Amino acid sequence: MKCAFFASPRLVLSDQVSGRVFARYPVEEGDEFSVTFRHSVNKSNVTEIYEVRSGGIVLTGCVYYDFGAGVAEVLDPGWELTIGENGEMILSGIEMPMNDLTYIVGTVYDHIMTLHGEEIILNDLCGRNSKVHFSIHG
Repeated sequence: MKCAFFASPRLVLSDQVSGRVFARYPVEEGDEFSVTFRHSVNKSNVTEIYEVRSGGIVLTGCVYYDFGAGVAEVLDPGWELTIGENGEMILSGIEMPMNDLTYIVGTVYDHIMTLHGEEIILNDLCGRNSKVHFSIHG
């Protein structure tokens, strides 16, 4: 029998180098979270959207405001690009499993994770230039 404390999976943020755990957040299958940061080349905000799925993390979409190195300019099959009310480019249908999701936070602009409607400033949580690894446990 499982202990109730470990009954639901957790989104775990840890230091990629040392393995030190910064935080654990309860999640359920189908929960979404996002990470927003300022693009280092075009200096506009980018939001990457993820879903908790089958015990892992899947990149499902991206919102950006300008093109630049590292920003999708050609759509893969199944991807859809729409323009939002404020001119943002909304890329959906990505469906890319992220087996090694890591961000180096706070290099050009802070990284902000949004989970369950709460904004978590990763620079405050993990420290500037931390290599933060995201994974699902439990």
